Amino acid sequence: MSPPALGTTLVFGGSGFLGAQVVAEALARGGRVVAASRAPAGAPKHSGGSEPVRVQADALHEGEWEALLEEERPARVVLCTALSRGADCEAYPALARTLNAELPRRVASWCARSGARLVHVSTDLVFGATPPPPAGFREDSPTGPMSIYGESKAAGERAALEACAHALVVRLPLLYGDSGGRGLGASDSLLAAIARGEQPICFQDEARTPLEVRSAAAALVELAEGDARGVLHVAGSERVTRFELALEVLRAAGYDELEARSLVRAGSRKDLGLEQVRPADVSLDSQRARGLLATRLPGVREGLAGMRI
Repeated sequence: MSPPALGTTLVFGGSGFLGAQVVAEALARGGRVVAASRAPAGAPKHSGGSEPVRVQADALHEGEWEALLEEERPARVVLCTALSRGADCEAYPALARTLNAELPRRVASWCARSGARLVHVSTDLVFGATPPPPAGFREDSPTGPMSIYGESKAAGERAALEACAHALVVRLPLLYGDSGGRGLGASDSLLAAIARGEQPICFQDEARTPLEVRSAAAALVELAEGDARGVLHVAGSERVTRFELALEVLRAAGYDELEARSLVRAGSRKDLGLEQVRPADVSLDSQRARGLLATRLPGVREGLAGMRI
């Protein structure tokens, strides 16, 4: 007997750093996958001969995403699209609100009407105004963003959950890992900068719980096939500073300790006048997720060990 049809998984933002990995993971698990993005032509190819249906869909065109949802009638929607660069959000706050807050409401409203499963990707940067508990911020910790990006993502969380009672908001941390040669994410962007002859500044006073991007994607797809709702934290098992993460990436890339420390500069948010918009510590407590998921959420060394750098 053949396995039951999984139905269609629609990934908004399917050509991005995270979205491309979500698409790959969904393909590996079977079923039909639609990857929607503003510029699908730039998406990386997938191994194994299986490719998603790629669709160009602009979130800023009124009704375009709703028309795609009506046409595809997906069983599951994973919403990765966002204006995620902090500088872009500060420069274009109205655009940040449109993409990060209004768009989740529109998609969640459709999912509520259709009964489709919605997993909406959010961020650890909805926190930061206050220090975290010793184990990191929990799902029920009060949010306190310090930036327009964090504010708009917190608004998007509320909008999605208000519009769709069975939606799941997944807060992710800083992500690193293979970006298919595109220089995206915390590790590939660092290595690309060094390859250009730069000496990046990495903060010693900014702590996160980073997660390898394939693990994040696998968790999102697993959760999309489940029934958890509300808010869930999915992060790595270690709290590290940006400087410590950089050194681990360089060690994994084959540099010795002396070389690694010569390639990056240790700095502080205060040195660059960023302490008012970049939080000191937004570490997440992922204990609940670890109890729900078969997917492992590794620490930095384990996550880097499984990568090709």
